[in-house]
Amino acid sequence: PDVHNAFNDQVIASLSETLDEVRHSEPRGLFLRGDGRSFCAGADLEWMRRAAGFTLDESRADALALSKMLLQLASLPCATVALVQGNAFGGGVGLIAACDIAVGVRQATFALSEARLGIIPATISPYVLRRIGPAQARRYFLTAERFNAERGLQIGLLHELADDIEELERWGAHFESSLRACAPSSVQGGKMLIEAVDGQPISDTLLDETAGLLSLQRSSAEGREGLSAFLEKRTPAWLTASRS
Repeated sequence: PDVHNAFNDQVIASLSETLDEVRHSEPRGLFLRGDGRSFCAGADLEWMRRAAGFTLDESRADALALSKMLLQLASLPCATVALVQGNAFGGGVGLIAACDIAVGVRQATFALSEARLGIIPATISPYVLRRIGPAQARRYFLTAERFNAERGLQIGLLHELADDIEELERWGAHFESSLRACAPSSVQGGKMLIEAVDGQPISDTLLDETAGLLSLQRSSAEGREGLSAFLEKRTPAWLTASRS
């Protein structure tokens, strides 16, 4: 919090280790929060000073560590929710975009500020582009303008706005409850489905692929359990287990 949750190589390594642990713990969901006034202020100043003296190979390895950490976050099998309690700049915007769902307080400010530092938002670009689209990326990558949470909602970076921290936490509780009601394999399958279908032309190949994915889920243990619970008017096993 003292440096506004800014990135450095140690923070990235710690996040990567934590995400690896999360992946192997079969989580139902991951909630990403910042501590203090800022969600994430991007790169730490001391880290940037050191990076200025890196060789090309050292710089590439340093950037690749951030790229891999963001991929770990984006590819978790569970739903990921960013609860944005403060400002997010540069890589902080990348963290938000790499999450499945994001809610931010109205007071938060955002910026893809790399161009003002003479660099580009390369490592975060796959996630930011998918989130806000190329038209908005052209504006904010090239101008490094700051924008408010309302604008973040308009361009798709955020899904909901909260008036204050208390409402932000209520949104967190809402999504936790919603995710607990869903079959874990359906959440994972839904994420895989989006990756498989997004940007693909509607064709016989796609129709066959999506039909195959649905049939596999229907025949899975949780697919059978969900249908049985619905017909028998009882709570499905995954929801009972999450309450224990």
